[in-house]
Parts: sequence; C-alpha cells; structure tokens
Amino acid sequence: MRVAVVDIGTNSTRLLIADVESGGGAVQARVRRSQVTRLGHGVDASGKLDDESVQRTWRVLTEYREEIDELDCEANLAVLTSAVRDASNGPEFAGRVREELGLDAKVLSGDEEAQLTFLGAMSGRPAAVEPTVVIDIGGGSTEFVVGTGRSAGFHVSTPSGVVRMSERHIHTDPPRPGELQALREDTRAVFLAHLPEDERAPVRRGIAVAGTATSAASIEMELDPYDPERVHGHELLLATVELLEARLAEMTEEQRREVVGLHPDRAPTIVAGMILLSVAMEVMGLEQVEVSEHDILYGGALRVAGVG
Repeated sequence: MRVAVVDIGTNSTRLLIADVESGGGAVQARVRRSQVTRLGHGVDASGKLDDESVQRTWRVLTEYREEIDELDCEANLAVLTSAVRDASNGPEFAGRVREELGLDAKVLSGDEEAQLTFLGAMSGRPAAVEPTVVIDIGGGSTEFVVGTGRSAGFHVSTPSGVVRMSERHIHTDPPRPGELQALREDTRAVFLAHLPEDERAPVRRGIAVAGTATSAASIEMELDPYDPERVHGHELLLATVELLEARLAEMTEEQRREVVGLHPDRAPTIVAGMILLSVAMEVMGLEQVEVSEHDILYGGALRVAGVG
C-alpha cells in the first residue's frame, strides 16, 4: 500500500511517501522531504501561530500535496504536534489543512505522538529485548518513550524543544555562558519533573530520532551532502554531543550555517538542540545512543496502512 505522511512540526515540515507491506509491515521509502518552516516561531510567548509562519508552512504543504498526487498515494496522514497543540488558533490551522489540502490532519496528543514515534523507531529492526528509550527532540517538545519488544510502555511529552528553549533563553549571538547555563538548568528541571526515577532506572539502550540527533551524526561524520544511510544506525557518544555543543556555542549563527554536515536552516536552534540531547542522555543514564532515521513518519505510515 502506498501512503503519504506529513509531519507538521514546530521547527520543520516533513514528508514521507512509502510503500508498506501489509503482512510484515516493512516500510520502503520512496520520497523523503524536510524543510525548516518554524511554524512554532513565537508560540511560547504569544500562544498563537503567527501569519508569516503559517504562510511559510503552507507553501511547503502545497508542494507536498502536489507530490502526493503525482505518486498516486492510496491514503495519507498529516500529524500536527506541539506548536499546533499549544496554539489558540491551532484547530483553525488544522481545519484548513484538512479542508483545503485534502490531508487527513490530526492534532496529536503528547501520548499519541510518543506511541507513533516508538512504532516508527522500532520499524525495520529486531524487537527490543531490553528496556529501550526513544528520544525525540522536536521544536516545541521532547518525547521520551520507554518500551520493550515493539510496544511502548511509559511515555511522556515534555514542554521543551529547540525552538521553545532557544526563544526562551538565547538572546545574544553567540549565546552567553549564562544563557546556556539557564537553558541547561531549565531543560534538566523539565525532564526530571516528567521522568520518574523508577521509569529511568531500567533503561539500558537509547535510540535518538529527529533533526537534532541526525544533525549531530552528520556533523560528526562531516557529511556533505547529507547521507541518511550513513546516519541511520550511527552510534553517537554523549562525549561527542558535549564537544559539538561547546564548539557550536562559540560560533555566531552565520558561522554555524557554514558547518559541514549541518543544514543551514538548523543553525538558529542547533545549540539548544545539543543541550537538550546531552541533558536527555544524562538524565536517562546513557553514554551513547543509536541515531535512527525511522521516526514518527514511519510510525504514521504503519498506522495508515493498518499495520501498527
């Protein structure tokens, strides 16, 4: 079954067109697209989606709709996450996506987002035999999903993402040490408030999905152009994340745009991303994580095809 999944996130808008086997549930990607649209710009402060961010995102969605039509997808799903969930005009935006673009738009709860993320991360790999946490750092929130086999157990969506935390704490370029420390302390407090110790303690393995983790892997390997096959399965050490954080924090945004392996559009938020990732690993007691290209898009594809 050929399906299309659009992830309308706080920081980026992404598309997956894939063929899903009805029996085993293998997902064969045909098209993957990602553009930084920053739909959630200013939502933390204003509580609403601003017109410029909506227009920016809408242009990308229109392009994706055309591609979905060209490839004769049998079904589609558009998932809307933290920015739309938190914005007062989020339901209105979701309605427009549904009615004007003909996409099956669903505003996911934090729990639903976590479940689809775990389902996607487990696709194409052996079932987890030991407690595994999937860490998904987004623009407005970070999801932690702990599970074994292919089923999520404990899962939580925390109100801390790269756009939200950047806007809240980083006001100079390059950021001042005090700003970075405040961001780190805020992140740690949020994570610990949402992650009970008895859920963290059994975890032995970590999988990191989404743009921050894949960017870290790409920068470490100095990939130009980006190569998803090399990124997928890359083992990322906590020590490496900390080194990348220190290196990127010393640069101006313009300098970060020139870093090999980093998409220029991620330059404004990558420092916050590295802090969130390092704190997430520390809180979960992980010295390394496996980076995965399989995330909520894959989970959505399985769900649309009736497999997951």
